[in-house]
Amino acid sequence: MSTEELTRIATLYYVDGQTQEELSRRFGISRATVGRMLKRAQDLGIVEIRVQHHPTLTVDLERELVRRFGITRALLSVDHADADKQRALLAGLVATWLDRNLSDEAIVAVGMGRNVSAVSEHAMPAARRRPTFVCAIGGSYRGGETMNPDHICRRLAARFGGESETLYAPAMVDDPAVRAALLDNDTVRQSLDKARRADVALVGIGDMSEHSNMVRMGWFSAQEIGEAKRQGSVGDMMGYDFIDIHGQPAMTPIQGRVVGLNATDLRRIPNVIAIAAENSKVTAILGALRTGTIDTLATTANNAMAVLHLDDATRPAAGR
Repeated sequence: MSTEELTRIATLYYVDGQTQEELSRRFGISRATVGRMLKRAQDLGIVEIRVQHHPTLTVDLERELVRRFGITRALLSVDHADADKQRALLAGLVATWLDRNLSDEAIVAVGMGRNVSAVSEHAMPAARRRPTFVCAIGGSYRGGETMNPDHICRRLAARFGGESETLYAPAMVDDPAVRAALLDNDTVRQSLDKARRADVALVGIGDMSEHSNMVRMGWFSAQEIGEAKRQGSVGDMMGYDFIDIHGQPAMTPIQGRVVGLNATDLRRIPNVIAIAAENSKVTAILGALRTGTIDTLATTANNAMAVLHLDDATRPAAGR
């Protein structure tokens, strides 16, 4: 089965509304073969199926998140037991919001991580436009394409139109003097200055687990993650701004070694979209919300409920 044949079958079924029985008769093949071809089209990415949940399922949770944390909006997806499918559902929701709201000439600062990368994979914009997607942090080949903002920017630009701009620097360096020299480099400075002028930022929220991106990339060992947790770290924003449960900076050995935007830069961006699909990130999401950096929270309905309960349990008595 060629790609052309699969595309034709999929178009007739999903766009033109022909039934599998009609396709079977038209092409002289069995209904079972038609079904296998449609499944193959999904597997190859020719067809992407997106479930849009009814907003009344999450509207109360969204309103409470906005009221309690002072954010502008919450994008809440339905929950799925499979982690990859959960990430895809949430990414589709964020991509749809971008498609409806991203204007021509907009600048989008792009972080890294599996959730941010998933947005680029599941974007299906209705119209082409001319935004610029610029890396908000340097790159790292450890961890694959999801940990390299340049790959994510290029894919977003290919999906939405517009251009991508690379930050020609590593995400992390061991020597603070090297970092200072990179930040002073004209090319690096110009890219970061453009990221600071962004209209929208796409960032991930990381948790402090032995399976986190920090460990996968080799930035932290599992033992160092454990020590950071004992010192109060509950997660990170965009890969390196470590925070405690109250939204305050948490000191770790990695602070001051990353080339990219920081929390202060993010606060100046009109719409910071923080994305976290995993249910292991509830405490990190709460800490991130309490920083005052996030404008749009994208997570699951169950995570939203858990965050609100945890906020009740950890607020000072006078604030309840």
